[in-house]
Amino acid sequence: MTPKAVLDIIDTARCREARSGAFWRQLQLRAKALPTCISFNSQAPASCLFQFSVEYIETAPRLIHAVDTCAREAGHEGLFTPFLDAATRFFTNPSVLLSHYIGLDGLLISAYLCHRLMEDMYENNHSFRRSQLVDLEATRANLLVHELIGEPFANELDDAVAITVRQIAGSPNYYDLDLDPFVARANNAAWDSMRQYWENLLVRNHIRFTLGNRRRR
Repeated sequence: MTPKAVLDIIDTARCREARSGAFWRQLQLRAKALPTCISFNSQAPASCLFQFSVEYIETAPRLIHAVDTCAREAGHEGLFTPFLDAATRFFTNPSVLLSHYIGLDGLLISAYLCHRLMEDMYENNHSFRRSQLVDLEATRANLLVHELIGEPFANELDDAVAITVRQIAGSPNYYDLDLDPFVARANNAAWDSMRQYWENLLVRNHIRFTLGNRRRR
Protein backbone atom coordinates (compact mmCIF):
# COMPACT_ATOMS: atom_id res chain seq x y z
CA MET A 1 0.00 0.00 0.00
CA THR A 2 1.13 3.56 -0.72
CA PRO A 3 0.13 7.10 0.29
CA LYS A 4 -2.02 7.08 -2.88
CA ALA A 5 -4.08 4.23 -1.38
CA VAL A 6 -4.49 6.29 1.80
CA LEU A 7 -5.65 9.30 -0.23
CA ASP A 8 -8.24 7.13 -1.98
CA ILE A 9 -9.56 5.98 1.41
CA ILE A 10 -9.80 9.62 2.52
CA ASP A 11 -11.67 10.61 -0.65
CA THR A 12 -14.20 7.84 -0.06
CA ALA A 13 -14.78 8.99 3.51
CA ARG A 14 -15.23 12.60 2.42
CA CYS A 15 -17.88 11.55 -0.08
CA ARG A 16 -19.66 9.57 2.65
CA GLU A 17 -19.52 12.60 4.95
CA ALA A 18 -20.98 14.84 2.24
CA ARG A 19 -24.03 12.57 2.19
CA SER A 20 -24.43 11.93 5.91
CA GLY A 21 -23.00 14.92 7.77
CA ALA A 22 -22.33 12.55 10.69
CA PHE A 23 -18.83 13.80 11.49
CA TRP A 24 -19.95 17.42 11.31
CA ARG A 25 -22.63 16.74 13.92
CA GLN A 26 -20.09 15.06 16.19
CA LEU A 27 -17.83 18.10 16.02
CA GLN A 28 -20.70 20.43 16.84
CA LEU A 29 -21.08 18.56 20.12
CA ARG A 30 -17.32 18.34 20.75
CA ALA A 31 -16.88 22.09 20.18
CA LYS A 32 -19.11 22.74 23.19
CA ALA A 33 -17.16 20.41 25.47
CA LEU A 34 -13.53 21.40 24.79
CA PRO A 35 -11.36 22.66 27.66
CA THR A 36 -10.71 26.37 28.06
CA CYS A 37 -7.16 26.03 26.72
CA ILE A 38 -8.72 25.71 23.25
CA SER A 39 -10.37 28.79 21.76
CA PHE A 40 -11.39 30.07 18.34
CA ASN A 41 -10.94 33.28 16.38
CA SER A 42 -14.27 32.56 14.74
CA GLN A 43 -17.98 32.51 15.48
CA ALA A 44 -18.25 29.04 13.93
CA PRO A 45 -16.03 26.71 16.01
CA ALA A 46 -17.54 23.55 14.54
CA SER A 47 -16.56 24.73 11.05
CA CYS A 48 -13.03 25.42 12.26
CA LEU A 49 -12.78 21.97 13.82
CA PHE A 50 -14.19 20.27 10.74
CA GLN A 51 -11.73 21.89 8.34
CA PHE A 52 -8.88 21.35 10.78
CA SER A 53 -9.77 17.66 11.09
CA VAL A 54 -9.94 17.14 7.32
CA GLU A 55 -6.56 18.84 6.82
CA TYR A 56 -5.06 16.90 9.74
CA ILE A 57 -6.20 13.66 8.10
CA GLU A 58 -4.89 14.70 4.68
CA THR A 59 -1.52 15.66 6.16
CA ALA A 60 -0.87 12.06 7.21
CA PRO A 61 -0.16 10.67 3.71
CA ARG A 62 1.87 13.83 2.99
CA LEU A 63 4.00 13.04 6.03
CA ILE A 64 4.38 9.38 5.05
CA HIS A 65 5.52 10.43 1.57
CA ALA A 66 7.93 13.08 2.91
CA VAL A 67 9.57 10.69 5.36
CA ASP A 68 9.83 7.98 2.70
CA THR A 69 11.46 10.38 0.22
CA CYS A 70 13.98 11.68 2.75
CA ALA A 71 14.80 8.15 3.96
CA ARG A 72 15.51 6.92 0.45
CA GLU A 73 17.63 9.95 -0.41
CA ALA A 74 19.58 9.57 2.85
CA GLY A 75 20.18 5.85 2.28
CA HIS A 76 18.14 4.82 5.35
CA GLU A 77 15.12 3.34 3.58
CA GLY A 78 15.35 0.02 5.40
CA LEU A 79 15.41 1.70 8.81
CA PHE A 80 12.28 3.75 8.15
CA THR A 81 10.23 1.17 6.25
CA PRO A 82 8.75 -0.45 9.42
CA PHE A 83 7.56 2.96 10.65
CA LEU A 84 6.07 3.86 7.27
CA ASP A 85 4.39 0.48 6.89
CA ALA A 86 2.85 0.79 10.36
CA ALA A 87 1.66 4.35 9.63
CA THR A 88 0.06 3.25 6.37
CA ARG A 89 -1.65 0.24 7.99
CA PHE A 90 -3.43 2.56 10.41
CA PHE A 91 -5.48 3.56 7.35
CA THR A 92 -5.47 0.47 5.16
CA ASN A 93 -5.80 -2.21 7.85
CA PRO A 94 -7.10 -0.53 11.02
CA SER A 95 -7.55 -2.35 14.31
CA VAL A 96 -10.81 -4.17 14.96
CA LEU A 97 -11.33 -1.61 17.72
CA LEU A 98 -12.03 0.91 14.96
CA SER A 99 -14.40 -1.31 12.99
CA HIS A 100 -17.46 0.77 13.85
CA TYR A 101 -15.77 4.02 12.81
CA ILE A 102 -16.52 4.09 9.09
CA GLY A 103 -16.16 7.74 8.13
CA LEU A 104 -13.99 10.75 8.86
CA ASP A 105 -14.22 9.98 12.58
CA GLY A 106 -12.32 6.75 11.98
CA LEU A 107 -9.80 8.44 9.71
CA LEU A 108 -9.16 11.11 12.34
CA ILE A 109 -8.17 8.30 14.71
CA SER A 110 -5.99 6.69 12.03
CA ALA A 111 -4.32 10.02 11.31
CA TYR A 112 -3.75 10.58 15.02
CA LEU A 113 -2.03 7.21 15.30
CA CYS A 114 0.10 8.04 12.26
CA HIS A 115 1.16 11.47 13.52
CA ARG A 116 1.80 10.21 17.05
CA LEU A 117 3.90 7.35 15.69
CA MET A 118 6.08 9.82 13.80
CA GLU A 119 6.25 12.10 16.85
CA ASP A 120 7.42 9.24 19.06
CA MET A 121 9.88 8.11 16.39
CA TYR A 122 11.50 11.55 16.54
CA GLU A 123 11.52 11.58 20.33
CA ASN A 124 13.38 8.26 20.44
CA ASN A 125 16.44 9.35 18.46
CA HIS A 126 18.94 12.03 19.49
CA SER A 127 19.58 13.18 15.90
CA PHE A 128 15.88 14.01 15.53
CA ARG A 129 15.45 15.55 18.97
CA ARG A 130 18.20 18.10 18.40
CA SER A 131 17.06 18.83 14.83
CA GLN A 132 13.72 20.45 15.75
CA LEU A 133 12.10 18.79 12.74
CA VAL A 134 8.86 18.55 14.74
CA ASP A 135 7.59 21.99 15.71
CA LEU A 136 5.61 22.85 18.82
CA GLU A 137 2.59 23.57 16.61
CA ALA A 138 2.58 19.94 15.48
CA THR A 139 2.44 18.88 19.13
CA ARG A 140 -0.48 21.24 19.73
CA ALA A 141 -2.33 19.81 16.73
CA ASN A 142 -1.91 16.29 18.11
CA LEU A 143 -3.11 17.44 21.53
CA LEU A 144 -6.21 19.00 19.99
CA VAL A 145 -7.04 15.75 18.21
CA HIS A 146 -6.46 13.93 21.50
CA GLU A 147 -9.24 16.13 22.93
CA LEU A 148 -11.52 15.54 19.93
CA ILE A 149 -11.14 11.78 20.24
CA GLY A 150 -11.70 11.99 23.99
CA GLU A 151 -10.37 10.12 26.97
CA PRO A 152 -9.86 7.38 27.96
CA PHE A 153 -9.80 6.13 24.35
CA ALA A 154 -7.16 8.64 23.24
CA ASN A 155 -4.91 7.51 26.08
CA GLU A 156 -5.33 3.91 24.92
CA LEU A 157 -4.26 4.99 21.44
CA ASP A 158 -1.16 6.68 22.87
CA ASP A 159 -0.30 3.46 24.68
CA ALA A 160 -0.74 1.49 21.45
CA VAL A 161 1.65 3.86 19.65
CA ALA A 162 4.22 3.50 22.43
CA ILE A 163 4.04 -0.29 22.10
CA THR A 164 4.47 -0.06 18.31
CA VAL A 165 7.54 2.17 18.68
CA ARG A 166 9.08 -0.23 21.19
CA GLN A 167 8.47 -3.12 18.80
CA ILE A 168 10.12 -1.28 15.91
CA ALA A 169 12.91 0.48 17.77
CA GLY A 170 13.10 -1.57 20.93
CA SER A 171 16.88 -1.50 21.18
CA PRO A 172 18.40 1.36 23.22
CA ASN A 173 20.89 1.67 20.37
CA TYR A 174 18.18 3.28 18.26
CA TYR A 175 18.51 6.47 20.29
CA ASP A 176 22.19 6.77 19.38
CA LEU A 177 21.83 6.03 15.67
CA ASP A 178 23.34 8.79 13.56
CA LEU A 179 20.43 9.94 11.43
CA ASP A 180 21.93 13.30 10.53
CA PRO A 181 21.85 12.35 6.80
CA PHE A 182 18.06 12.04 7.10
CA VAL A 183 17.85 15.35 8.96
CA ALA A 184 19.87 17.02 6.20
CA ARG A 185 17.48 15.67 3.56
CA ALA A 186 14.51 16.71 5.70
CA ASN A 187 15.64 20.31 5.52
CA ASN A 188 15.12 20.46 1.77
CA ALA A 189 12.42 22.47 0.01
CA ALA A 190 9.92 19.61 -0.32
CA TRP A 191 9.99 18.84 3.41
CA ASP A 192 9.85 22.53 4.31
CA SER A 193 6.69 22.93 2.25
CA MET A 194 5.03 20.01 4.01
CA ARG A 195 6.23 21.19 7.41
CA GLN A 196 4.91 24.74 6.92
CA TYR A 197 1.53 23.33 5.92
CA TRP A 198 1.51 21.12 9.00
CA GLU A 199 2.78 23.72 11.45
CA ASN A 200 0.23 26.37 10.38
CA LEU A 201 -2.69 23.98 10.68
CA LEU A 202 -4.14 25.55 13.84
CA VAL A 203 -3.61 29.16 12.81
CA ARG A 204 -5.02 28.56 9.35
CA ASN A 205 -8.22 27.22 10.91
CA HIS A 206 -8.57 30.02 13.50
CA ILE A 207 -7.80 27.77 16.49
CA ARG A 208 -5.73 28.75 19.51
CA PHE A 209 -4.27 26.16 21.87
CA THR A 210 -2.54 27.19 25.08
CA LEU A 211 -0.23 24.24 25.59
CA GLY A 212 0.56 24.93 29.23
CA ASN A 213 -3.04 24.37 30.29
CA ARG A 214 -3.50 20.86 28.96
CA ARG A 215 -1.14 17.95 28.39
CA ARG A 216 -1.48 14.31 27.46
CA ARG A 217 -0.79 12.02 30.36
